[in-house]
Amino acid sequence: MSTDEKTLKAQDISVQESVVQEDISDHREPPDGGISWVVLIGCFCGLFATQGYGYAYGVFMDYYNTNVYPNELTNLTWIGSLWYALTNITGPIYVYMCGKVGYKWMIGVGCILSCLAMELASITNAVWQLYITQGIMSGIASSLVWFPCISAPQQWFDKKRGLAVGLAFAGSGIGGLVLSYITRAAMDNLGWQWALRILGFIQLVMIGIAYFTVRPLNPLPREVPLMDFKPFKNKKFLVLFAIHFVFNFALYIPSAYMSSYATSIGISPLVSTSLTGVLSALMFVGKVSNGFVSDFVGRSNQMVICLLLTGVFMVSIWYTASSAGSLWAFTVLYGIFGGGCVTTITSVIAECVGMDQVESATGWLFFAWFFGGLLGQPIAAQIIEKQNGAYGGAILFGGCLYLFNAILAIVLRYMRSGNQHFIRI
Repeated sequence: MSTDEKTLKAQDISVQESVVQEDISDHREPPDGGISWVVLIGCFCGLFATQGYGYAYGVFMDYYNTNVYPNELTNLTWIGSLWYALTNITGPIYVYMCGKVGYKWMIGVGCILSCLAMELASITNAVWQLYITQGIMSGIASSLVWFPCISAPQQWFDKKRGLAVGLAFAGSGIGGLVLSYITRAAMDNLGWQWALRILGFIQLVMIGIAYFTVRPLNPLPREVPLMDFKPFKNKKFLVLFAIHFVFNFALYIPSAYMSSYATSIGISPLVSTSLTGVLSALMFVGKVSNGFVSDFVGRSNQMVICLLLTGVFMVSIWYTASSAGSLWAFTVLYGIFGGGCVTTITSVIAECVGMDQVESATGWLFFAWFFGGLLGQPIAAQIIEKQNGAYGGAILFGGCLYLFNAILAIVLRYMRSGNQHFIRI
């Protein structure tokens, strides 16, 4: 090899080493404060507008079934199911989209599409048109906002990750509370069309805040595969994937059917709406409080507790509820521990797969929600119709799924702890 060739090779190696050093120096660790809180506020606002609407859809469905499209409960249920399913549809290609267009484009397009969906829904005159607007368009818009807003808190926080994830998800609970009351008030005073228009404007403002504040901690690589299957080589991830898959079949049953269940046992429409709104508020409390507690007692430990108690409350209290008092008791308990389930099964992702895989794993895990989102409520509706309007079978269906997930959570907990019983994990 000539002197010139040796010199060129040495220079090439030097350049490569400098690039590697630059990449390492550019990589930031979670700051757990400062700008992290600004990002978290944006995540809260994004989930307020999108997931909050999901929790409030039960109010729309009850109103449609009673006043606009009577005796079409199953058909109306598919509107919500399409939304819940499509909210998670971009999961497998989430990392690819982030690398190609970034958070801002995803949230910006989601903002415009979400607002447009509500405005178009307000001029529909058939259920199938609501499938396209409130179901498909709104669901895709929500998906574009949802993934950046659930991924960012995991990146910007480490020691306070459970609390941060809980606060972000709390946006959906507060959104459900606020939007439920606004929706019902607008329907009663202005009509369902104006309720949709007002909702669209609220989404425009709140998602707009997310657009300006939510960002990744470290830039994502632009050259990434369309789908990253690496997390599936991890056994702990496979169990966590199963938990997420089962979870969404049951998650929205209480929020979707609480209002109509209360009406069916003779409770006034005002109290029925209040139950849905308070449930959303208490899920806010549950997401934050269980996230905070999980940072101290262990996120896997708290996940087991939340899933187990939620299942027990569904098959015992709600299944036997026959009065406003018993429904209020269930609403309080489900809100606190059901909300905790959402936080804890999310906050363990980074611990199961590591920070280098958290983006890809988050996309796949919430894609697992697609199937439950699409089929969970229709299955519950079919059970209700087969039982001539009785809700017992649907309640047991949801409760048993939570109990099954508690078993899977116990398995995951011991996979992580190495069969040690009394440790914080």
